[in-house]
Amino acid sequence: MVYLNFTDLSEEAQNRLLETSKEDVKRKFGDSIRKYVKDNYGCFETIIEEEALRNLYSYTYVFNI
Repeated sequence: MVYLNFTDLSEEAQNRLLETSKEDVKRKFGDSIRKYVKDNYGCFETIIEEEALRNLYSYTYVFNI
């Protein structure tokens, strides 16, 4: 679960969530993404960022008001 303060949905908070998601994606799928990039000549960082955005939808958010 991700706990957020409802009044703190600033750009910094959004960037922090994206960075957390990137780390999760790298930890969970980093090896398979590296293999995919090597086989298909893609950019690792671009794919990580796309997957991190998708990964944000899998989180359960709790907003503190």
